[in-house]
Amino acid sequence: RHAVIGEPTGLRPVRMHKGIFMEAVRVLGRAGHSSDPALGSNALEGMYRVLGELLAYRNELQQAHHDPHFDVPVPTLNPGYIHGGDNPNRICPECELHFDLRTLPGMQIEKIRGEFHQRLRKLLRGQDFKLEFSSLFDGIDSLETPADSEIVRAAERLTGHAAGAVAFGTEAPFLRALGMQPVVLGPGDIRVAHQPDESLPLATIKPMREILDQLIGEF
Repeated sequence: RHAVIGEPTGLRPVRMHKGIFMEAVRVLGRAGHSSDPALGSNALEGMYRVLGELLAYRNELQQAHHDPHFDVPVPTLNPGYIHGGDNPNRICPECELHFDLRTLPGMQIEKIRGEFHQRLRKLLRGQDFKLEFSSLFDGIDSLETPADSEIVRAAERLTGHAAGAVAFGTEAPFLRALGMQPVVLGPGDIRVAHQPDESLPLATIKPMREILDQLIGEF
């Protein structure tokens, strides 16, 4: 009925987090000698338009969705990788972009994926480009456990902190889908997660064990 996800939250309960998915977009053009642009179709130029459309879509999402519970209260889209071409004097035949998109509670990943696929196909329709999409990471949904949930209230009482919201994702939405009420709570700091010095301060282990003991006793 209830679950505790032990991510590093600094011993502060979390009842909300963002969702995330990662996508690759590939623009396929046609190679040719750069001395005559008519000999090919430059995928870098096509990707320039694709990137502009994605950033415009990001602005629209941020205008439409806002949640003050989060430090960054809007959905984010980060272009994190781009590669195309192999030589300055050859028309670029292929360019690939990778990005992630982080959603707020209430936003549906599949709906968003469908929207930007449709927009980008429309953008390049009738031009000498092919467009391919692939999922780098299908995604984790956002989480919102009700503020009046028993597990949230107990975690707040035992830690002395109000339940908050974080930008990273966890497996909590999968447990929610099974009918559980999850809360995210653990020792450590997310700022050192996935870093060379990733660690948990020893002084936080005993308090966390005591919290878990008390939660187990109550539930």
